[in-house]
Amino acid sequence: MYKIFLVEDDDAIAGAVERHIASWGWEIRRAADYTNVVGELMAFGPHLVLLDIGLPFRNGYHWCAEIRKLSQVPIIFLSSASDKMNIVMAMSMGGDDFVAKPFDLEVLTAKIPALLRRTYDFGAAAPLLECRGAVLDTGDNTLNYQGHKLELTRNEYRILQVLLEHKGNTVSRETLMQKLWETDSFVDENTLTVNMARLRRKLEGMGLEDFIHTKKGMGYLIG
Repeated sequence: MYKIFLVEDDDAIAGAVERHIASWGWEIRRAADYTNVVGELMAFGPHLVLLDIGLPFRNGYHWCAEIRKLSQVPIIFLSSASDKMNIVMAMSMGGDDFVAKPFDLEVLTAKIPALLRRTYDFGAAAPLLECRGAVLDTGDNTLNYQGHKLELTRNEYRILQVLLEHKGNTVSRETLMQKLWETDSFVDENTLTVNMARLRRKLEGMGLEDFIHTKKGMGYLIG
């Protein structure tokens, strides 16, 4: 199921959009704190963002720029300010599409799957993977934390991806080795141990102490 994050302060518009999107079988969550839009977005891990321009505290352009520092999740701007200048500004800040208010809900929900298909290439969608403020970039195999970007090897990236996809749950060594085999790498017990130790050193070097926990006799856990 695709997850949609809605950043809209008009209750009437937000309610109509929420009901319509939910009727399509997608999961939708509306931003609750307009001072912490990025934090809520990372916690939810959406596949697409609907972002109003006129918001309390900070406008949609600001939040689009902040999101783009961490993720390439597709963003559709919603705004009653549909003049050429606002559309150009929205696109230049990293937006993927623009829908002018008042809009037809059928038009909006036609644009959403089209953008999702273009972004995820008809395959499994990759949500934003985050924990403790660290965000795994599924586009370039890097981990972003407090303004720093950590380059990861293919195996290190795959280990983090699997653990973050199961955040809060223990992942067995057998499961991790099976996932690493899918990258055509030769993986045995020792190879996994070496990769895990190297990854932990890298994480500690950027300030992420005890990011990966070992559950003796069971596997590994992030969360």
